[in-house]
Amino acid sequence: MAKTEYQFSDFLTDVSNDNKDFVIAVHEMLIKDNYKFKIESKASGFLVSYTHPKTKHSILNFVFRKNGMYIRLYGANCNSYAELINRLPTSMVTQIDKSGNCSRMLDPQACNSRCAMGYDFYIGENHYQKCRLVCFFLLVDNESIPFLLEMVEREKQARA
Repeated sequence: MAKTEYQFSDFLTDVSNDNKDFVIAVHEMLIKDNYKFKIESKASGFLVSYTHPKTKHSILNFVFRKNGMYIRLYGANCNSYAELINRLPTSMVTQIDKSGNCSRMLDPQACNSRCAMGYDFYIGENHYQKCRLVCFFLLVDNESIPFLLEMVEREKQARA
């Protein structure tokens, strides 16, 4: 059976009206810099992945869950925009705080040897060593959107 090819417009029909402008802005920002995107259908809805045109490393995913749409930002360069991370609203910091720690940072034998390792950073006085898959897995809502836009832009610039 042939795989179904999905278009950006297919994904956009599932995005809530509150988040459409944000999703379009992120999409256009990344496409302008030749990032590639792939859309897959999953049990919880569409999964959209964006990858760097040269390195092929993912910069972000859009993911649907029961309580809304999330962005998974692969913030490998998060320390280059530490001042932004220190301005995040409490709701976003709480999500980061609740995310899983990087097992490999604590014990290099505890995770797959091919794991790229997580992120080591500070928010205020709090030191975090978080798994890269869940660290910046953040709910997209009216409060988070301006911060997420800036985070995506700063991460994209750091990868240029």
